[in-house]
Amino acid sequence: MSEPKKIAYVDKDACTSCHLCVDELPEVFVMDPDDLAEVHNPTGAEEDAIQDSIDTCPGECIHWKE
Repeated sequence: MSEPKKIAYVDKDACTSCHLCVDELPEVFVMDPDDLAEVHNPTGAEEDAIQDSIDTCPGECIHWKE
């Protein structure tokens, strides 16, 4: 399996704990013990699906690593 072209990450300082990303893509995102989102499997979904989570995140805290 090839490495993903993009890797998502969550800026936890901006996370609103809304759970939207976890509800939409539990194969990629989880909530940490502080109830903040984090990426646990960056290859768990297609980049387009992750981009949808980025686009719909109310806290605008999910980004692509450069």
